[in-house]
Amino acid sequence: MTTIAGIVLFVSLAIFLAFGIPIAISIILSSLLTLILIFPFDVTILTAAQRMVTGIDNFTMLAIPLFVLAGILMNNGGIAFRLINFAKVLVGRLPGSLAHTNIVGNMLFGSISGSSVAAAAAMGRIMTPMETTQGYKKSYSAAANIASAPSGLLIPPSSLLIVYSLVSGGTSIAALFIAGYVPGILWGLGCMVVAYFLAKKHGYPVSEKVSWKDKLFLTLDAIPSLLLIIIVIGGIVAGIFTATEGAAVAVLYAFILSLIYKNLKIKDIPAIIIETVEITGMILFLITASALFSLVMSFTGLPEAISGGILSLTENPILLLLLMNLILLIIGTFMDITPAVLIFTPIFLPIAESIGLDPVHFGIVIAFNLCIGNITPPVGSALFVGSSVANVRIESVIKTLIPYFIILIILLLLITFVPQLSLFLPKLLGL
Repeated sequence: MTTIAGIVLFVSLAIFLAFGIPIAISIILSSLLTLILIFPFDVTILTAAQRMVTGIDNFTMLAIPLFVLAGILMNNGGIAFRLINFAKVLVGRLPGSLAHTNIVGNMLFGSISGSSVAAAAAMGRIMTPMETTQGYKKSYSAAANIASAPSGLLIPPSSLLIVYSLVSGGTSIAALFIAGYVPGILWGLGCMVVAYFLAKKHGYPVSEKVSWKDKLFLTLDAIPSLLLIIIVIGGIVAGIFTATEGAAVAVLYAFILSLIYKNLKIKDIPAIIIETVEITGMILFLITASALFSLVMSFTGLPEAISGGILSLTENPILLLLLMNLILLIIGTFMDITPAVLIFTPIFLPIAESIGLDPVHFGIVIAFNLCIGNITPPVGSALFVGSSVANVRIESVIKTLIPYFIILIILLLLITFVPQLSLFLPKLLGL
């Protein structure tokens, strides 16, 4: 029966997705259909309802809507513009400097907002018109923006890593946050390398030289925004507050700073709250659906069966890691990040631990894989948002994204097989 139930679960999910049914609804329908094979109808409905409620009944989960709200406040409060100006100070003299500014801006804003979509939208709206007036091809501008947008999902604070912590059995959020810094920065630097060579090839200009006086002003102007990262992450790592409390601090800080900058009006707050509710509702609905899916998988014994099947193919750690990376890359191309983490962490984490991988390191490996999927068709949300903001066809952007994909795959392998890139800072800080 369990074998039949497992087949029904995945086949029905594939059929529902093929018919264009939203992924959360598809997950719930396939889970209910499978549960009916195991339990009576009334028990199925009661079990499903309880699991979906308990799936988000967690204090740590409250950090997600709070970080979403903080990101939206920053996007509307003038913080993104100041971070872009600071990025110009850092990379303004490189060929294709506006693209480098966009990449660094995504790293800074994405890390604060915790959203690749928010970063791609905010940076794209500001940078694309500037790059167009200086003769940059739209496909080049859009590709740099899209490719670098997910770096903020690795650089903390990150809702993705919070979700992984919950589903992995309580992996330290502080350790995950700190572990994300080096891979996230490497992601951004990799994008800058590609943007540099493409800019040299097309002869894109260097931005005008900024005086030291202006550099000092722009840096000082950005410090209050940058302090948000130090306060939130420093407080979590030092144990002053939890991730949820840190998210609340981020909301308060972003709100006050936006009022000081006078870019946020009190009349804007209802629209911001509505946007927060819409985004949070989507994320939490995916989490509840995935929690039900995970329960059904545990009933069918699928995680153990899949783990055993993979381990039966080979016990070579290198081949196992390559195989898991390949599967996660494929999954990331057609599944959103949150449900992918919730569904596949219980399957792959036992395999990773069986070959000696640290859960923190493996969390970063999963996140890096799925972040690549975030900019890959057919489901990559950052790809679609970045293309839409730049008003350019996805087909032309994909061609320009190919060298970015190559460098990101190389970095993925580096992070996978050199654990210290992720674990050095957490161990240094005693996490």
